[in-house]
Amino acid sequence: MADVVARMARARHPALRHLTPAQAKASYEKGAGVLEVPKPELERIEDFRVPARDGTALAARLYAPSHARLPFLLYFHGGGFTVGSIATHDTLCRVLAERSGCAVVSLDYRLAPEHKFPTAHDDAWDALQYLAAEAASLGLDSTRLAVGGDSAGGTLAASCAVMARDARLPLALQLLFYPGTAAHQDTPSHARFADGPLLDEPTITWFFSQYVRTPADRNDWRFAPLHADDVDGVAPAWIGLAEADPLVDEGIAYADKLRAAGVAVDLEIYRGVIHEFIKMGRAIPQALQAHTDAAHAMTQALQP
Repeated sequence: MADVVARMARARHPALRHLTPAQAKASYEKGAGVLEVPKPELERIEDFRVPARDGTALAARLYAPSHARLPFLLYFHGGGFTVGSIATHDTLCRVLAERSGCAVVSLDYRLAPEHKFPTAHDDAWDALQYLAAEAASLGLDSTRLAVGGDSAGGTLAASCAVMARDARLPLALQLLFYPGTAAHQDTPSHARFADGPLLDEPTITWFFSQYVRTPADRNDWRFAPLHADDVDGVAPAWIGLAEADPLVDEGIAYADKLRAAGVAVDLEIYRGVIHEFIKMGRAIPQALQAHTDAAHAMTQALQP
């Protein structure tokens, strides 16, 4: 991990916060696959559209290891609600589908600053409802459904799990890679890793300044699921955290909140790695282990 961080420093790429949002999107897109494992070949990959509540047709991509009627995971990419796309998380979604034997649907929810809070959350929830209702038309099994995501995408997955509970939409699993769950950057790990590596406090602040409309948005539980009134009865969770990550403490706090409410939680903390490590499988063994662990959680929950 230290070698990867040193190579990043030698590359001297400008921090995303020093770019315009459009430049940041392009820069993240360009560098997203550098340390990824080779893309697995899958029997079925299809692009389609999901309708949002305002009539916008959101891009989505279906990954499946076969044409059988499979259970599936709706996946939300990370990127601070500002960068990221189906393309930046293409390899990860392929890996999860191949390793789990389940289908994965990746959503291009709308990004800041053009689309402020709660647009990303609304897009995620609209997609979940649509896929639950229309899974059969895609050859998927709506009775075995999960949500997942990394970083900001993990926030969306966690908030969708609460919404699903309230709507009585059954979920088998919420799969969360280092999710953002807190309203503010005030945990010890945020202080410990304020200077990074990779994800530092100024970058987190920049991301959130693109997304929130007012400071009050940060206290909304859809932005900060840790502050939901209750999480009783939400889907079981698999949570994978990076030890050297500003978000690790809030991930642990969310696992504790779920457990206190009686929700089954499998919490894995991968030692010595940083935020976004799951996209570094070419260089970081812990990424390969996290892929295996997450896929196993999917198989156990969706194909018991």
